[in-house]
Amino acid sequence: MQQEEIHQYLEKYFHANQCEFLENKAGYLTVQLTIDLDKELMNRPFYWHYLEKTGGMPNPMKLTLITDSNKADETIKGEALHFGAPRLHQIFQSTKKFAHYIRLYEEDVLQKERQKSLFPWLGLNLKVSYQCDRKRDVFRSFGLNLINGVLVEEFQTHLEGKTLSPKIPDLYFTLSPIIMPKSGVMRIEKFLQTEITNEDASWAESAIQRWEEDLALLNHFYEDMDEKPEAFEIEKQALREQYEPKIHIEIINGGLFYLIDSHIPQQN
Repeated sequence: MQQEEIHQYLEKYFHANQCEFLENKAGYLTVQLTIDLDKELMNRPFYWHYLEKTGGMPNPMKLTLITDSNKADETIKGEALHFGAPRLHQIFQSTKKFAHYIRLYEEDVLQKERQKSLFPWLGLNLKVSYQCDRKRDVFRSFGLNLINGVLVEEFQTHLEGKTLSPKIPDLYFTLSPIIMPKSGVMRIEKFLQTEITNEDASWAESAIQRWEEDLALLNHFYEDMDEKPEAFEIEKQALREQYEPKIHIEIINGGLFYLIDSHIPQQN
């Protein structure tokens, strides 16, 4: 996830949660948090508990996030945000809580008077975590046409160029899906799992090698003991938890998108 993508993600997140943008410039943004988002992000439980007890006037905080220090004015004071930053992870988790699933309809703003059919697409944004003693997260976005089964990647990027509304426009009608959303989710996950299976596994092999080296040292340390103490098994299990390669796929959010397009060209 590039810094520009992080900035765009934050714009959508705060807009969706009705926050006022006080500043939104190259490399940073400042928002006035709502009460709900202050409670969600700012970790002030005692403040809010006190207000609820006394009936005081709430004063949600302002939040400045720097998405690109090379573009932002050097006088700007705020939190530097990058992929893997705790604050960004917190916002990802908040997105799952507040907006896990949506339904939106496309409108052709150039041809409002024509009747149009809308094709149902299942959109999923997922996080693939490659974990051992090191960790790498990769974000993927897929769209699946629920009539013809066409699967495209970078679906979220394609949606950004469309006019979408939670209410179906006048004169538009939706086509009924042939593929049910639950089956669509399974198709996307199966595609991703197959892709991961065919990827270069050198990262896992290297982790196993480091695991075996540390395990050899552990065995050497206890080799003179006829009966291994409990600490040996604890340390052995700790090495497994640290080094064992794992891949975890997590759905961040998703939704049904009724689009004019029946086919979407793959992004280059």
